Amino acid sequence: MMLSRVAERIYWAARYLERVENTARLVSVYDNLLFDLPRSVNIGWFNLVIINSGTELFFERYKVQDERNVVKFTLADDTNPSSMLSSLTMLRENIRTARDVLPAEAWELVNELLLFARNNIQQGINRNGRHAFLNGIIEGCQGINGLLLGTMSRDAAWHFMRLGCNLERADMTTRLLDAGAAVLQLSEDNETTNLSQIVWGNVLRSGSAYMAYRRTMRTAVNGTDVAHFLLADEHFPRSVSFCLDQISSATARLPTAGKRYTSIKPQLPKHDIRDGFCLSPDFRDYLNDQQLVLAEAHNNIASNWFAHD
Repeated sequence: MMLSRVAERIYWAARYLERVENTARLVSVYDNLLFDLPRSVNIGWFNLVIINSGTELFFERYKVQDERNVVKFTLADDTNPSSMLSSLTMLRENIRTARDVLPAEAWELVNELLLFARNNIQQGINRNGRHAFLNGIIEGCQGINGLLLGTMSRDAAWHFMRLGCNLERADMTTRLLDAGAAVLQLSEDNETTNLSQIVWGNVLRSGSAYMAYRRTMRTAVNGTDVAHFLLADEHFPRSVSFCLDQISSATARLPTAGKRYTSIKPQLPKHDIRDGFCLSPDFRDYLNDQQLVLAEAHNNIASNWFAHD
């Protein structure tokens, strides 16, 4: 029998681990576009703040909405609870307080990753070293995930880990799509630079989804098919649909302690990704609606398993 507090720490450790990796992926979308797009195409970096719902907090700290301030706020700002460094710190704390049910090596790898991030964070803020820094963070998170995948017993702790990982991953996949849609909506030069293909290609690569997309969809990169793939594909582990199936599977294997949820699978708005829809403001509203449904799923999980006496 697992204490609810321990279960909650494992759940949040998984969410923070996924958040660290996906924050790095989100910044890498824009970072990669800097190299792929003509200088005449202006990338709206402030959209990263909007996508992560941090507008009010950003303006408490910064007056200028430029690239450096946005990247610093997103990666390094300790007053931003969703920044990469804040998430890494919270990951370490949750791992520390749940060490009895997690592999001992996980504690060591998390400490190494946090040390790497703190020692090299300036590389992430500066453009010159950002690509290598972000890759280092992503690879570090994947190493921790690989350790957990290969060494954890498939008991309650594992299923709480799956819950946190897949809920956070589904949410961040919608934000990766939102990042691509935001760039395209703000551009006035879509045709001459083939901007749509460049942007959606970078969204796929930032989600490590490019080769899986090409094998599955068997078509050139375009917004409609990328949205279908990242939202609805049943086999790709970073798609929203796959993550929701994992959430449902995990909750079905957990004790309900007499409460009303036996299985939790968020019911997202019906998919209606039409040609051109990804370039419309309605698409971003659609992604926002998905994020609200995922937030409600978290509330259901918390009320079912983490309510403290």
